[in-house]
Amino acid sequence: MAIRLGVNLNYRSAVPVAQEAERLGFDLALAPEGYRSDAATVLGTVALRTRRIDLASGVFQIPARTPALTALTAATLDSLSGGRFRLGLGVSNPDISEGWYGTPFHRPLTRTREYVEIVRRALSREQVAYDGEHFQLPPGDSSAPPFRLLTEPVRPRMPIYLAAVGPRNLQLAGEIADGWLGVFCTPESVARAVGHVRAGRARAGRDLDGFEVLPGLPVSVHDDPDRAVDAVRGYFAHFLGMGEFSRNFYAGLAGRMGFGQEAAAVNERYAAGDLKGAQAAVPTGFVDQVSLLGPVTRIADRMRDYLKNGATTLVVSPFAATADGQLETLQAVASAAESVEP
Repeated sequence: MAIRLGVNLNYRSAVPVAQEAERLGFDLALAPEGYRSDAATVLGTVALRTRRIDLASGVFQIPARTPALTALTAATLDSLSGGRFRLGLGVSNPDISEGWYGTPFHRPLTRTREYVEIVRRALSREQVAYDGEHFQLPPGDSSAPPFRLLTEPVRPRMPIYLAAVGPRNLQLAGEIADGWLGVFCTPESVARAVGHVRAGRARAGRDLDGFEVLPGLPVSVHDDPDRAVDAVRGYFAHFLGMGEFSRNFYAGLAGRMGFGQEAAAVNERYAAGDLKGAQAAVPTGFVDQVSLLGPVTRIADRMRDYLKNGATTLVVSPFAATADGQLETLQAVASAAESVEP
């Protein structure tokens, strides 16, 4: 395959999709985490049913787990998969952090920095005592011994990826992580993101060599691009409709792309329970800019645009009405990738 590809897994079809992606030569299979499933359970299942494809959390939500549990889960998945696991982390958003986990969403960059530092130290099998703003291990008034991971390591260092949106978060990803997981990405926004990542890498005394840039891209294959858009409207309605509009990162991204009024309409209808109305309000132009849609030749052209702007691995989410349709979509993506020059 000429370029590197990843696939986002749905828990209901995770095993056959991951196996087909492996057969087709995909580099990576990622399990998202949200309203329908956790990532660790899906990844553990897929780890035992595949042999070569790398696996990643896409992403473990930082407010949901202590850093010690994340390190333990990551080490376990790496062992089960024979050293194929990459740890994707994200600070989530205010509604999920506070509404699901009761964790205040303040100073998220500091929380992320401390979290990654603790996880890295734990994965290196250090005894982890930590006195930070967000994490104290153990608390100052405790006589408990510090945490140490005893899972036998498979390799010296596990890659850590961060999901990030804003410039400061992207710079942090460049500074402390090994890769960036993007969402709602145009080719041009990938280029801007890489610029922020480069600044973070420079702050840490490193260049971009070896850093992974992984935009997530919904994909729908159809000769009629309008029909392809319709297949993914529900996905975008969910993210644009999530929680309070003013705190919705995804709606903010749409607004910066010139679709603020449309995103507000989607959010309003979604909050009112009008899911069909919310889907109908998702602007076609927005969907087309951040997805791979249409026939194989058009998808291949879009892939070239992302690669020219700094993407290193394209992570696709195959949208189709059936599980077999998802497999056919993966095959079409692989076919498009074969026609793209490395």
